[in-house]
Amino acid sequence: MNEQDARAAVYAAIGQVAPDVDTDDLDENARLRQDLELDSLDFLRLIETIAQATGVDTPARDYPRVATVKGLVGYVQAHG
Repeated sequence: MNEQDARAAVYAAIGQVAPDVDTDDLDENARLRQDLELDSLDFLRLIETIAQATGVDTPARDYPRVATVKGLVGYVQAHG
């Protein structure tokens, strides 16, 4: 999967899970749990939404790698 497709999938998933987050002005260095204020359930829903949309499964051991928007985009790009 290329970076543009990965970014689109991640942004769409964020928009579904956290509709109050403005993805138009999203800082890619934003931390999902702290800066976007996703609680643990929202984070898990985000991971599941991305898996359903892209087929990219993120095991719990890789959660630290996807702690930021940029990290998640890169992960989806590398595994999609």
